[in-house]
Amino acid sequence: MKLTGLIPMLPVKSMPASVAFYEKLGFEVEDRQDAWRWAMMRFGEYRLMLDESINVHPALPHALRMGVLYLYPEDVVAYHQHVRERGLDIPDLETTFYGMTEFRIDDPDGNRLWIGQERG
Repeated sequence: MKLTGLIPMLPVKSMPASVAFYEKLGFEVEDRQDAWRWAMMRFGEYRLMLDESINVHPALPHALRMGVLYLYPEDVVAYHQHVRERGLDIPDLETTFYGMTEFRIDDPDGNRLWIGQERG
């Protein structure tokens, strides 16, 4: 048996607000269904779904509702600058003990994005 794809789906409080956030990161809307409160975002060959309807337990503690995505841009320094130029308030790049140059941010719903590149 072969897996033919894998697309993360994040629970969001406001699909329109989340779409706007991910567009600032460089994603484009591939499909959007406002009636379903769902959107498919694309960044090159990679996809991400945003869905209000799966946020079925909004009263749970934040740590039990969030997801974590690790994004690997080709050039993290250039991508970091690009994201700042698009208006997101992001921390400076850091070098981790495990060999990555990265920055971490939260989306509007508290999902964590770790964005990095191996030191070369």
